Amino acid sequence: MPDLGKLMDIVASRIIAHAEELTALDSAIGDADHGLNMKRGFDAVLADRANILAKPLPEALKAIGMTLVMKVGGASGPLYGTLFMALAKELPAEPSLANLARALTAAVDAVKARGKADFDNKTMLDVLGPVARHLGNGTATFDSVRELAHSRAEATVPMKAIRGRASFLGERSIGHMDPGARSSELMIAAVCDGLEGKE
Repeated sequence: MPDLGKLMDIVASRIIAHAEELTALDSAIGDADHGLNMKRGFDAVLADRANILAKPLPEALKAIGMTLVMKVGGASGPLYGTLFMALAKELPAEPSLANLARALTAAVDAVKARGKADFDNKTMLDVLGPVARHLGNGTATFDSVRELAHSRAEATVPMKAIRGRASFLGERSIGHMDPGARSSELMIAAVCDGLEGKE
């Protein structure tokens, strides 16, 4: 069973440490607030750490999701909140890797429905979807998951945004990494590091 406290700490600290980078990405094609909003959300998660960790895994993930919905502004709060709450619904208290792959696939579908978006729309889904598929094929390693998340975030740079705030820019959204894809990459890499015992 993974140490949820350690995973929570590493994901939160990674997002908080990259808040300025995420805001800079968002300033190019959004409202220039993604990093600040995500930092606010994960600061709130850490502030409620003891209460969250007192719960079984599904309840803890639901609490994280609810906190992100309430504390993260813009579209990211509801979308990341949906991701964690869908994981909470799908995962047992003692999950296997197969459970995780299935749960992440279901969570990606929930985010798609909530955001009315699809793959190749230049959103967080362009990282989360491929990672979920990769986990499901049974050949994933920590390195391959990290590399895939990184390459899929990079792949949003030449895309034209179809959904989200960036879609209002049309052609001008091309040439910039999607901030949600980058924050998803950061979270996935942090989870891999935490499960592998890296800081």
